[in-house]
Amino acid sequence: MTVPFEADVVTYEVRDSVAVVTLNRPDYRNAQNSVVTYALDAAFQRAVEDDDVKVIVLAGNGPHFSAGHDLGTPGRDHHVEYENKATMWWDHVDKPGGDQRFAREMEVYLGMCRRWREIPKPTIAMVQGACIAGGLMLAWVCDMIVAADDAFFSDPVVRMGIPGVEYFAHPWMVGSRFAKEMLFTGDRFTAQRAYEIGMVNRVVARKDLEKETFELAGRIAEMPRFGLALTKKAVNQCEDQMGMRNGIDSVFGLHHFAHAHNAEVGKDSLGGLDAKAMAASARAPQEGTN
Repeated sequence: MTVPFEADVVTYEVRDSVAVVTLNRPDYRNAQNSVVTYALDAAFQRAVEDDDVKVIVLAGNGPHFSAGHDLGTPGRDHHVEYENKATMWWDHVDKPGGDQRFAREMEVYLGMCRRWREIPKPTIAMVQGACIAGGLMLAWVCDMIVAADDAFFSDPVVRMGIPGVEYFAHPWMVGSRFAKEMLFTGDRFTAQRAYEIGMVNRVVARKDLEKETFELAGRIAEMPRFGLALTKKAVNQCEDQMGMRNGIDSVFGLHHFAHAHNAEVGKDSLGGLDAKAMAASARAPQEGTN
């Protein structure tokens, strides 16, 4: 399969001591294909290895942070081969049935999210507009989230019969009761609601999003680097002691059982829904785009 070339799907710059990693597919609401995933990983690795970088900001170019996994753009690349970096598993290309999907999603989604969560430098997601499904995964692996007042969030994949995205951090990010509400309904919720349930750190005016995010990053950058790294590791370890890692593992299995069920009783593993169908069913911008 040939994937149309898109230059600079992720951009990288350093401002003072802050690395800015930016999703750069604005025409597709920054939908994530594997090209994006591996470009993100390379940018994060570059920032980690640069001793002058103290904090990493993850951003999205255009009106939206990310509308999720790529479900239908010309650059969708499900069958393109990449070197596995996140997990000890074989390559997904040319594997049959569920073997292919499990191998790819273990590497590109679950594995990469875990890899990025463990980055030793503080990370801040700077979110505006849509942050849908796979977009939530990118924001959730960051240590802090600063949201514009026009940001909105949702994980609508239960419409496909699938119990949430691959990185199932929902109960730890939003609490169990709201996790059920957001998944059972598929509805989107506002930045203010996300703040009220503790999912985001700050909600700011859209015009002030960049200013407020970089002011926060600058304050964090003044702290001792090794102390920050150990503090991040301490909090992550406590989350895992509260069951986060094991919970994500167990739900990843349910996620793939749902894919298999869809394929067995319907026409595909997504319950026959593509990006347009998802958007139409919710009457709102949803994951991916065409």
